[in-house]
Amino acid sequence: MSEQSNRGARGARGTRVIGNEQSRDEVAIVRPGSEPVTHERPEEWGWHGETGRKGRIGGWIMVSVILSYFVGNHEGRVEDLWLGGIALVLVVILVWDIVRRRNAWRG
Repeated sequence: MSEQSNRGARGARGTRVIGNEQSRDEVAIVRPGSEPVTHERPEEWGWHGETGRKGRIGGWIMVSVILSYFVGNHEGRVEDLWLGGIALVLVVILVWDIVRRRNAWRG
């Protein structure tokens, strides 16, 4: 172990500092008598990163509901601009997701 390493050094109030200044890892402070915290994967407690097929279907349903608001008795066009803009943003996000999933396994 090099002289410049912090591994095993003592910090304030008897705590042990894990890591060194050259590494890109986070530096953890471990209290006496306890174990360092290991990385927990989100999958272990239920989050897998996306809503899946139901979320994508719900997104397209929301686009159709928003576009159905164009039919109505409102007279101003400001509402139409907002509805169209929100629907366009949702469509862009959903199409980006389709392209991202299609190209995910390509190298």
